[in-house]
Amino acid sequence: MNRILGTTLLAAFVAGCSSMGIGGDAGPKASANLEPTKGNSAAGTVTFAQHGDKVAVSAHVTGLKPGSEHGFHVHEKGDCSSGDGMSTGGHFNPAGKAHGPQTGEHHAGDMPSLKADSSGNASASFELSGVSIGSGAGDLVGKGLIVHANPDDYKTQPTGNAGGRIACAVIRKA
Repeated sequence: MNRILGTTLLAAFVAGCSSMGIGGDAGPKASANLEPTKGNSAAGTVTFAQHGDKVAVSAHVTGLKPGSEHGFHVHEKGDCSSGDGMSTGGHFNPAGKAHGPQTGEHHAGDMPSLKADSSGNASASFELSGVSIGSGAGDLVGKGLIVHANPDDYKTQPTGNAGGRIACAVIRKA
């Protein structure tokens, strides 16, 4: 009897936590399938999940220069039609802030750089503030996603001097 009561209470507790967002499913989700721009080989998948006022990002990219760092940004237009990624426009910046790292003032589209391993693969997981999935001025859905050829210096305005666009995607609601 105690075992049944304990199991029932545990199930009720877990269900209650899930409904409060503790350990449960995230809110809205989005994803992007990165494809190489002309003459490049970088490709991958990126997922976005709303967790309260933050968005969790998980990226897996292949075809990068081994042992290198690459700028990684959300851009204002969800359009990869140009072949070089330039059709995505500039960094997504609805609040008109300066470019920079997540630890200070930054565009909504500024994200941590990707770091490729010795095989040219990069995996990254991080959280973004000031953006959302599916609503508000900071909505990522329908925006472009770009992997750049060079590291982001987080200083040069407005781009971070990250170089050419080697992979492009459109962020779509999942």
